Amino acid sequence: MATIKTKAVVLGGVNIKEKDKLVDLFTLEEGRMTVSMKGVRGEKAKLKMAKEPFCFGEFVIEKGSGSGVVTQVEIIDNFYDLTKDLDKFYEGCAILDLARAVANESDPRIFIELLQALKTLCYENVKKYYVFDKFLLKITEILGFSFDKTNCESCKANLNLAYFDLNKGCLVCPNCKTENSIKVGKDTLKALQILSETDYDKLASLTLAVTSEKEVLKILALNLEWRVGVRVLKIK
Repeated sequence: MATIKTKAVVLGGVNIKEKDKLVDLFTLEEGRMTVSMKGVRGEKAKLKMAKEPFCFGEFVIEKGSGSGVVTQVEIIDNFYDLTKDLDKFYEGCAILDLARAVANESDPRIFIELLQALKTLCYENVKKYYVFDKFLLKITEILGFSFDKTNCESCKANLNLAYFDLNKGCLVCPNCKTENSIKVGKDTLKALQILSETDYDKLASLTLAVTSEKEVLKILALNLEWRVGVRVLKIK
């Protein structure tokens, strides 16, 4: 059996047997892995905190013919405060679900974005949806589907009135819209521009127009679904 040591975030898992758990990890070096954690559901289990979603640590895994077995974990952060706020908890779960959907292969960029998103959501006073919106934007860029937030993709005209073309995954002007284009409000267009230019550590300073908050999430979620077939979890 080979032993590996890797930094990883717990995305979720399912209970098996009496006290074991199959855990879905997003690792820095190998992307997604399903591993077994023996006896972690016991009241006095040493690794019981390491089995929970959001847990970030350095995992030692024995790899055999089946799923690997976790033998040791050094917890770096469990983002426990996310469980104290229902809105943040739902948003955090949505971030984990999106990471699970796109992290089949190793990609350190996605891993880093995941950690930045969780840290910001947990420790900063950021308005609802902003962190998830930023994470969606960054994942879209990493996957190669970024789009211009200022000019029409087709005719390059400056965007005063805009539509999002779902076929092409871009913003277009009224003259270039197609039947699969959805209107983007002015506040939403501005919000997309601001979010694109704002780092995670500055999100707490933002206050976007209320009318744009859910529409930004809708556009980004639909774009990702049309590009790669990933359905984004609805968050409350």
